[in-house]
Amino acid sequence: MPYHTKKKDKPKMVVVVMKKKDTKMKPKKELSKVQKDLMKEIKSKHSKEHMDVMKKAMLAGECFQSAHAIAMRKVGK
Repeated sequence: MPYHTKKKDKPKMVVVVMKKKDTKMKPKKELSKVQKDLMKEIKSKHSKEHMDVMKKAMLAGECFQSAHAIAMRKVGK
C-alpha cells in the first residue's frame, strides 16, 4: 500500500496595492517642445481663453490631457 502524503496547500494569492501615480509634475517656467507642438495643433480649434487656461495649468505642473480637461470645464471650447 502506497504512502499517502498530506496535500500541499496552493500558495495564497497576495494582493498588491499600487498607489495612484501623481499626475501633477513640478511647476515649470516654460512649456516643453512637445507641449508647444501640441498647443499649435489645437490652437485653431479652441479660443484664446481656452489656450491661456491650458498653458497656465501646464506651467503649474499638469499634463496636457488634464490641462485640456480643466480648460474645457472652466472656459469651454
